[in-house]
Amino acid sequence: MWYFYILQSQKDLDYFYKGSTGDLKRRLNQHNKGEVDSTRPRKPWKLVYYEAYVSEKVARLREKSVKQSGSVSVPLLRRIKKSLED
Repeated sequence: MWYFYILQSQKDLDYFYKGSTGDLKRRLNQHNKGEVDSTRPRKPWKLVYYEAYVSEKVARLREKSVKQSGSVSVPLLRRIKKSLED
């Protein structure tokens, strides 16, 4: 399985990181250990959302579409933030 995922910084609760991986647990550990340059300054991270895909290509396309399109990312992040309020 491949995953598109969204992490929330526990240092800056308004910051969300979007990525894709074939091993979600390993990748989250890498983010939290500071092994990913782009996320090191805002660690620790909490997994707040993921989608599972059969192929790497589709997971990476989903990541790209969410990162590039506000019409895709804004409603998704709004829904995630709403679910985190309680």
